[in-house]
Amino acid sequence: MGLTALLVDDHTMLRQGLRRGLEAEGIRVVGEAGDGETGVRLALELRPDVVLMDVSMPNVDGIEASRRILRADGRQKVIILTMHMDRTIINSALRAGVSGYLTKDCSMTEVVEAIRLATNGDTVLSKNLAALMLNAARGVESDPEVIISPREEEVLQLVVDGLGTTEIATRLFISQKTVKNHLASIYDKLDARDRTQAVLTAVRMGIVRIK
Repeated sequence: MGLTALLVDDHTMLRQGLRRGLEAEGIRVVGEAGDGETGVRLALELRPDVVLMDVSMPNVDGIEASRRILRADGRQKVIILTMHMDRTIINSALRAGVSGYLTKDCSMTEVVEAIRLATNGDTVLSKNLAALMLNAARGVESDPEVIISPREEEVLQLVVDGLGTTEIATRLFISQKTVKNHLASIYDKLDARDRTQAVLTAVRMGIVRIK
């Protein structure tokens, strides 16, 4: 059975375009909503694998809607798809527990890949946010108390480059379990909840770089 998605955005034409693109890639769109409140209701009724969520919408905004969905059903994945690149909004979305944050100028290929990565437990950050992350990193020195091993640094850099667990394992000639163990160690050292938080922290500290 293929992946399913719910589209939550107040722009009808964008939802229609997303539906066509996703269904052409074998991802079944089970519903659409034009506001956050309806999005929450449909997410809990239809139980899609992934919810693609805008931020600025009537009634309930996308961040609060995401928070409600994930609080009610932690198995679902929410990916923010928005025009906003504000750091405060990005941080709020990550704290809400979303599995991805994409900007609307990304390609359909990126959206499809983000959905597949999210359903495999990965967190995805749009490549278009690289400049923002680099600006946030300027002038912030590394914390000498945090000791990241050379191998962990390699894993982190590949995460920044957009590789998933399987691809990292293949690239470094190690098992997927070993990759996950390295990631767990990295999260602990950087006090991060997931990949996106680890990347943001590592970039700010100068441990890894955006290419």
